[in-house]
Amino acid sequence: MTYTHLLFDLDGTLTDPQEGITKSVQHALHHFGIDVADLSQLTCFIGPPLIPSFMEFYGLTRAQAEEAVIVYRQRFSTVGLFENQVLEGIPEMLEALKAQGKVLAVASSKPEPFVLKILEHFDLLPYFDAVIGATMDEKRTEKKDVIEEALKRLGLTDRRSILMIGDRKHDVEGAALCGLDSLGVYTGFAPAGELEEAGATYICHSVAEMSDLLQNM
Repeated sequence: MTYTHLLFDLDGTLTDPQEGITKSVQHALHHFGIDVADLSQLTCFIGPPLIPSFMEFYGLTRAQAEEAVIVYRQRFSTVGLFENQVLEGIPEMLEALKAQGKVLAVASSKPEPFVLKILEHFDLLPYFDAVIGATMDEKRTEKKDVIEEALKRLGLTDRRSILMIGDRKHDVEGAALCGLDSLGVYTGFAPAGELEEAGATYICHSVAEMSDLLQNM
């Protein structure tokens, strides 16, 4: 199958955001008297939208979860978003795909202003024709809504030529809801079997494998 347009998730797919996200979640939970010393317990927050994650993983009410996101962003917007690193091999992969004429975009559940700042900080922004994220008012947070906005901005109607690439089930499930094929990559924080169970069209286990597959599609 030939894909002309590639939509990439950000966290866990292009970058490793573990330190910034988990420390900011830790900061937000502390606001509610919940102290989590082991940051590895908070990697479940990497990928999915924050409000349902605070509710699911720590039993916060909707109102508390909304407050937690405000506290989270106070730290993340100034410190956490730069506690991040580009996965090895990603710039070379993006360069090769652009050279092939692929149209590249980012479709992330992270708020769009943060996505833009991160891509710019790590010199990845020039590779992308469009960057789409969640809205700060939480009206667009679900992956399917982010993907639909990406398709709208890119002016795409033929969904057979578009591939969504991400490291969590939310990317795979969001793609399916939008009628897109997906590539699930075990470069992030998904437990073994999550991407297969979610129904990913393709599976990769490293950046090198992902790069090779995408360049041969």
